[in-house]
Amino acid sequence: MVRLSEAPASIEFGHFSIFPHRRQLFADGRPITLGGRAFDVLMALIEASGAVVSKDELLKRVWQGRIVEENRLAGEITALRNAFGADRELIRTVAGRGYQFTGEIRLRSSAASDQEVSDAAAAVASSMTTAGSGSPRPDKPSIAVLPFANLSGDPEQEYFADGMVEEIITALSRIKWLFVIARNSSFTYKGQAVDVKRVGHELGVSYVLEGSVRKAGGRVRITAQLIEAIGGAHLWADRFDGSIEDVFDLQDKVALSVAGVIEPTLQAAETARSANRPTTDLTAYDLYLRACEIFLSSARQIPEALRLLQQAIERDPGFGPALARAAVCHFRCSVDDWSDDHEADGRTGTDLARRALKVAGDDPGILANAALALAYFGEDIGAMIALVDRALKLNPSFARGWHVSGALHYWAGLPDLAIEHCETSLSLSPRAHVGTTQF
Repeated sequence: MVRLSEAPASIEFGHFSIFPHRRQLFADGRPITLGGRAFDVLMALIEASGAVVSKDELLKRVWQGRIVEENRLAGEITALRNAFGADRELIRTVAGRGYQFTGEIRLRSSAASDQEVSDAAAAVASSMTTAGSGSPRPDKPSIAVLPFANLSGDPEQEYFADGMVEEIITALSRIKWLFVIARNSSFTYKGQAVDVKRVGHELGVSYVLEGSVRKAGGRVRITAQLIEAIGGAHLWADRFDGSIEDVFDLQDKVALSVAGVIEPTLQAAETARSANRPTTDLTAYDLYLRACEIFLSSARQIPEALRLLQQAIERDPGFGPALARAAVCHFRCSVDDWSDDHEADGRTGTDLARRALKVAGDDPGILANAALALAYFGEDIGAMIALVDRALKLNPSFARGWHVSGALHYWAGLPDLAIEHCETSLSLSPRAHVGTTQF
């Protein structure tokens, strides 16, 4: 067994090498980008020295007791196999048991020559200027918005803080010169003590936005600070106070302020959201936020998310995001076989999606969600792909939109484009665990 406590200078197999202390994988001397969880899975498999490691053991080891769904592990295995390319069989699935690393491992002693270690360190340092352990650094300003702390004193308000962050991510994503990491990746840091430099390294971003939300009575306070990820310098901090009725304006103010700090010579007006708010009913908006939190947290709770969305739609029948998300819930109930009446789900999902499109305007999320549901329920696949193309033109940083586009192209029998678009989605959301829960 390879013991990490014995700290080999490098671990080699085939034309790959790993520098454990630097958490870096190389192929023929070139750095290979890996997410932090994927790296931990790889090291756990290597430590087993060819023995099969059960899924439960990997989940326990890598996620340290946190409750996560098994498909998250499958996503990390897929990421590793993609990194290995033609050598993807280095990780073998053992049906009913787990996974096995099949490579022939060679250890380089920590007593290796000073020159070898120096050269390795230089290579890693060089790679860090262009890539994090999870993603290459894009050639334009890039930012990750971390989950905001809920300071409301009520754990039940966690969904509100998360919804606030998602809205800020959406607003920033409308800036075409700004590369914005998707929610699925930035929220993997939720509940952790965050080292901003590590986040910047792992996600490959130049800037990190963090903050807090306090909701009490009819008032909301958002505090935010923007940090330069490589050096850790604090570039900006501010506080935004307002009534609950002003929640959309508060989101816009945060996004506009961040954009202005990152690139003061560019106009940040692109973040200004449409004057037509998704709803004027704040109770409906609250129900929608609760539903989205449930939808994203567990696939098994989608029926409960649908129940909340139905309540929101009853209050505001023209609430576009809720209509589109409810249509996707019906799609998920059908595809995951939770439906008692697949035909009824198809009829209701189709109706909801069509209603959503009537009020979609230029909302990329509504367009993509409606297109996904309608494509599954039998609408013309070419027309649905055109809808998603429009969404991506409106928001090129829309990671989930690229993923939906990949699914639709796959259904249309265009696997090459499907792969290309899914890879684009992963570049925007490098820590996402792609699967049906992504929808």
